[in-house]
Amino acid sequence: KASRAVGQANGRNPLPIVIPCHRVLASDGSIGGYSSGLDIKHRLLGLEGAELDL
Repeated sequence: KASRAVGQANGRNPLPIVIPCHRVLASDGSIGGYSSGLDIKHRLLGLEGAELDL
């Protein structure tokens, strides 16, 4: 599946801030995972003005 390939690529991303994989959400619309942790992902998305329903 393409979604698995995206997840693997994001997990192997050597520059997670420069290459913005924190913007990728899970297929069900949930926040999903992040190599630097979900707290950092939430903060980055908040800094970018994302509106999250948590």
